[in-house]
Amino acid sequence: MTTEIWQLSESELLADAAAVSHEIQLSEARRIALVAEIDTRVSREKLGFPGPAGWLTSTTLLSPSKATKIVALARGMKNFPDIADAVNTGVMSVDHAALILTFAETPPKDLPEEGRVMARTALIAAATGPEARTGRIRAAITKLEDEFGGKTPPPENTDRNELFASTTLNGRLVAKMDVDAVTGEKLLTALSPLTEPQPAADGTPDDRSPAKRRADAFGHILDQYLASSSRPIEGGERPHLNLHINLRDLTDLRDSADTDTDTDDIADNETSRAADESDTDGVDPVDINTGHPIDTDAETEPDRENGSGSEGEGDRSEADRGTYRDLFGDGTSVGWLPWMGPLSRNTSRQLACDCVLTAIVMDENGNPLNLARTARTVSAKQRKALTARDHGCAFPGCGKPAAWTEGHHIWHWADGGPTDMDNLVLLCGFHHRLMHHSDWEVFIGTDNHPWFVPPATVDPYRQPRQSHARAGPHIA
Repeated sequence: MTTEIWQLSESELLADAAAVSHEIQLSEARRIALVAEIDTRVSREKLGFPGPAGWLTSTTLLSPSKATKIVALARGMKNFPDIADAVNTGVMSVDHAALILTFAETPPKDLPEEGRVMARTALIAAATGPEARTGRIRAAITKLEDEFGGKTPPPENTDRNELFASTTLNGRLVAKMDVDAVTGEKLLTALSPLTEPQPAADGTPDDRSPAKRRADAFGHILDQYLASSSRPIEGGERPHLNLHINLRDLTDLRDSADTDTDTDDIADNETSRAADESDTDGVDPVDINTGHPIDTDAETEPDRENGSGSEGEGDRSEADRGTYRDLFGDGTSVGWLPWMGPLSRNTSRQLACDCVLTAIVMDENGNPLNLARTARTVSAKQRKALTARDHGCAFPGCGKPAAWTEGHHIWHWADGGPTDMDNLVLLCGFHHRLMHHSDWEVFIGTDNHPWFVPPATVDPYRQPRQSHARAGPHIA
């Protein structure tokens, strides 16, 4: 019979916590070993991804960065049994193993083979047991790199340059960089004139911190770059900020901001989401929640006939239920950014007041109405519509950014398939090839969104799976 935690003595609490921690380390080691075997034996077709990292992310609670780290360890430790033994016996943490493995795979070029083995042995010893400290291990590695790294001093070695950027759970972007002295000098030089304190017109001092001023300056530099005509082409057009928003919300935002947009004056922001905007050619704007035309001149004030300024209880209850029902659907937020995701009402209002509009009329399921073209290649407007529907690679569990995707003909062009919205789906390069060279299938469902059918080797019942952007909980 298992003793409840609250019944354990202090000594038992300490012992159990230590024992569970050791078991977790051993389980981590086993997972790495399993992933190494999956990497060797399981085909890409069965995984549905280029490697185990994507599969891990789509089938477990692991983040993409954590899954990538596990795969790197699984592949690397095959070549270094001494590191693997320390992990498998639970005497060294996975994080320390990753640090030592990176050194072992890319040692200083002037460090002789005998020295590499001795250094690795010393590092493993320093990383063994609860007294191991990351700082000491890094210091030892730095010393070896400085002494045996060759003629290029570490501050000038561009091979060591790295820039990490990842989105947080609350929708922010965290970046970390480690660059050589010359690149660092370029960055600081560019930031310098933009980071000086700027007092207000009335003489009020600039109360921004140095870190805040640097962040503002960095955003200004990005604005200047995206406004430049010399920036490279990606996805058939020059990169620019895209805000996807539906017509109803766009109308509400503009009414509340009391601002008219002159589409001839602005060029940096591209608004296109479900929309979303009426394109027209005689087509009225459509409410994506109901499928009915929108009267953009209609009053938006609530019915105040009862004097309370609120709706009737029955209407209100139904409206609330509708809000909850759509909580995890396509209408989750007012705005949506292809890279960063949901955007608040206030920031959407700010962008919507200064943009170029691309009209894409959507049905009640958030699917762009057909934009048929006779050409084989997907047009720029169709691509915007596909992005509004699929958000990125539509393959279940993938979701790579739309800029990295291609338009796939479900009914192949060579076989007579048209370049129509109901015959197209956005796929990244790997999944585009997978659909052409495996038994995976894709079709447009009754909701006018892509559905994917795995081969029998993946799912014997071949149950259709929703596209990546559509998958998730839904409240009945």
